[in-house]
Amino acid sequence: MPVLSQTTLNLLRTAVRGRVWLPADTGFDHARLPWNRAVEQPTCAVVEAADAEDIARLLRFASAHGVPVAPQPSGHGATGRTAGGILLRTARLDSVEIDPSALTARIGAGVRSGDLQRAAAGHGLTALPGSSPEVTVTGAALGGGLSWFGRAFGWIGDSIRAAEIVLADGTVRRVGASGTDVLWALRGGGGEIAVVTSLELRLRRVPTVFGGRQLWSVTHARDVAEVYRSLTEAAPEELTLWLELLHLPGAEPMIGIDSTFLGPEDTARELMRATDRLPAPQIDTRAVMSVADLGRITAEPAEPGPGQSRAELLTRLDDDALDALLSAPIAPLMTVQVRHLGGALARPSDSPHGPLAEPYVVYLFGAPRSPDDVESISIRQAELTASLPVSGRKPISFLNPSEQLSDALPAASLQRLRRLKLRYDPHGIIRGNFRLPG
Repeated sequence: MPVLSQTTLNLLRTAVRGRVWLPADTGFDHARLPWNRAVEQPTCAVVEAADAEDIARLLRFASAHGVPVAPQPSGHGATGRTAGGILLRTARLDSVEIDPSALTARIGAGVRSGDLQRAAAGHGLTALPGSSPEVTVTGAALGGGLSWFGRAFGWIGDSIRAAEIVLADGTVRRVGASGTDVLWALRGGGGEIAVVTSLELRLRRVPTVFGGRQLWSVTHARDVAEVYRSLTEAAPEELTLWLELLHLPGAEPMIGIDSTFLGPEDTARELMRATDRLPAPQIDTRAVMSVADLGRITAEPAEPGPGQSRAELLTRLDDDALDALLSAPIAPLMTVQVRHLGGALARPSDSPHGPLAEPYVVYLFGAPRSPDDVESISIRQAELTASLPVSGRKPISFLNPSEQLSDALPAASLQRLRRLKLRYDPHGIIRGNFRLPG
C-alpha cells in the first residue's frame, strides 16, 4: 500500500461529509484509540462517517488512492492491524427500527447491543445479546457472536436475515437470499469482504427471563464448580450457565455462577436447586429481569481500559479440568470464565464457523498496567491452557491480537472467504481486525 502524501490526506476532508482527524489535528490520538487500551492502533487518518453514503464516498476515495480502510464502530476487538490505513468509525449509524409483527430489527452498523435490547424489550422481544451492552451488534455478528441465548437460538450471526453493505469500490448493495455467499461471510467471517452499514436481524419473543449472579468465597470453589458441572450436564437449552473465578483488585478471590433462563422464575429455581445445597452465597442477584438489563449480570466495564485475553474451546469439563482451574489462584488474572455451550450452537449453522462441537469455552482475562504485567499474565494464561482439555479452536469474537482467523475457522471456510475476498476486494482495501490468509 502506498504512503499517502499530506496533499492526498487533505483531500480526504473534502471526499467525505463526516468528521476527519489527521495526525496533526487536536483529538487525533484519542479518536484512533481502540476499546482495549493495551492495543496500539496506528493509522494515517480517522473518519467518522456521517451515514451510509459517506462510507461509499470514503471507499471510492480509498480505492482510487490504494489505501486500506479499517471499519471499527467502537473499537471492540481491535488488533492494531491498521497501520497505513484509514480508521473508519461508524458510531453515527445508530438507527434502530423494530418490526414487531415480522419479528425483525433493522439496525445501523454503530448500534450497541444495549441499545437494541432496550428497543426490542419494549415490544416483548429480544435479539441475541452477549455479556456487554457496550459491544456493537454488527461487530459481534461479524465474529459469529456468542450470546446469553445462544444455546436456545445459535450464533448471533445466524440471526442475520439481510444486510446493506458497501463493497471496496464504493458500490452499495443489499444482500439477502440473492446474496448467499456474501451473507454467509457476514455471519462470522470477520469483516474482510465488505463494510456493513446496516443489518436486518431476526428477533425472538421473550417469555419471562430470570437471571443473575450467585457469588461465594473461593474457599467453596470445588463444591461450586462441581455443582456447576452437574447443572450443565442436565440443563435445557433455555438455561445458560457461566462459571466465574474472580480476583478483582482490592477484593478477596470469589467464585460465582451467572445464569439466565428463558422462562418463569419457579422453573429456573427448580432447575438450579442444587445451588441451594451449597453454603449460602454472599451475593445472589437472581431475579425476573428485562432483556434490556442483562448487562448487569456480569457488570463488565462500561469504559475503555487495558485488557489481555485468551480463550479456548474445551472438549470436556472433567475432574482433571476442574483440578487445573482450581488448584492454584488465578492471579495475576482477574477473571477465568467458563461458558456452557451446546444446544443450538452445536447444530448446523450456515456460517463460516459452523457448529460448535465443544461443550464449553474458557476465557482468561487480565488487565496489564506494565510490561511486567503483560509477561506474567501471558505466563499464567499459557499455564492454564496447557493443563486444560482444549480443542485447538476458538470463536472469532474471542480471538486476541496475537491470533489469526485460522485459529478459529475451518480450512474450507477460510478458502471460501478468500475466494470471496478476491472477487469483491482484490486489492485488499477493506481491512478487518483479522486478515484472511494470502
